[in-house]
Formats: sequence, structure tokens, C-alpha cells
Amino acid sequence: MFDVIAFDADDTLWHNESIFTMTQQKFREMLSSHGPEVVDQTLSSTQLKNLKHFGYGIKGFILSMIETSIELTGGNVSGKEIQQVLDFGQEMLAAPIELMPHVHEVVEELSKNFNLLLITKGDLIDQEIKIARSGLADYFAAVEIVSDKTIETYKKILTQHKIDVSRFMMVGNSMRSDIVPIVQIGGHAVHIPYSSTWEHEQDHPYVDKNHYSELKHMGMLPKLIKEKK
Repeated sequence: MFDVIAFDADDTLWHNESIFTMTQQKFREMLSSHGPEVVDQTLSSTQLKNLKHFGYGIKGFILSMIETSIELTGGNVSGKEIQQVLDFGQEMLAAPIELMPHVHEVVEELSKNFNLLLITKGDLIDQEIKIARSGLADYFAAVEIVSDKTIETYKKILTQHKIDVSRFMMVGNSMRSDIVPIVQIGGHAVHIPYSSTWEHEQDHPYVDKNHYSELKHMGMLPKLIKEKK
């Protein structure tokens, strides 16, 4: 039934959001005099505003933290505090890649019978490094690093790789990025929720649950694919 199976990367193949969550906690502590809710709200609105300028990923997050620091302190943020934010970012970039349970064996198994794609959004250099360090790169026929995942983005990828959408499956943790656009263009989508998801990724059009599959973990994917044959 499927010619190509594509995977999201962050929080589908390996942990990512947890790194942002831990860093945001450190950022709250740095600006503790302003209160955690104010820090979170200001950082969130700054990130969303900056998406069109910096895109997704750690580097945009760092710049948004610096801008939030300037805003909340009325421009009185110290050089030491800015350095602290930069240190947060470097720690994030150097964090080890921790694969999700069952990922390596499932990707290896599926690569024997299907062409696999990796479709991820974020900073090009950061994503390339993570993919290389993950130990999974050789299992994918192609890797697409995109600025955002929209209907147009997926259509372009499918056209480029000459893939029939009816024989395409996308696997990911984000309804907004990995599931909704695929359902809307007539493809097959598999949602594997992560323990926590950025609020922005939770904002998406409604999609009937009959139009996609949901699994508790990656280890259940091979069985689902066999059932759909």
C-alpha cells in the first residue's frame, strides 16, 4: 500500500522538546524577579513573532530569549546575563542525541522494504548535525530540512521525489506539522504523541480521527503498516 514512509525528526525519532523545557526553566530562574508566568508569556509571544524572521530551532530560540531579556529589563539586561543566555544555547546545541524507544530497530526494519524519507523543520546546520549524530542517517533515501511544514511544502517534496500521495505515509508527533497537512492532501498519517508539545504546535485545524492513525509508541508502527497492506 505504501511506496514511501517519511518520518519527522525532533520528538519523533529523538527527544528535543525536553531540552527546550529545561532551558526555559533556567531562563525563568535568570529572570526570576519578573515572575515565571510573565517570562513564559513574553518569551512565547516573542518566539511566535520571530518565526518569520528566524524560523524554527535553537538559534531562533536563543535570539528570542535575548530579546525577551531586553524587553523585560527595559534594556538594562547585563552583558553577563546575555552571555548566560548564549551559554544556554551552546548547551542545547551540544546536548546528546537520545533516540526515542524502539526507533532504531523500527527504522532499520522498515528501511529493508520501503524507501524512507526524513522530513524535518528547523535550522539547517543544527538539524544536519543531529541527523549525523543520531546514527540513523544511512537508513534514509533522502533528507528534507524545511523552514515549515505546510501543504505546499509537502506537495513540493512529493513532486520532487515523484511520490504518489496515496502511497505515502508521514509519521510524526505534531498534529499541526506532521498530520493535518498530510490528511488534507490525501496521504496517510500516523500520530505518535510526545510527552510535551510546544503550544504553537497544538494550534491546528480539526481533523477527524478516522482520517489518521495514532500510536502510543514507535514500536507499534510495523504492525500498523502490515495491517494496512
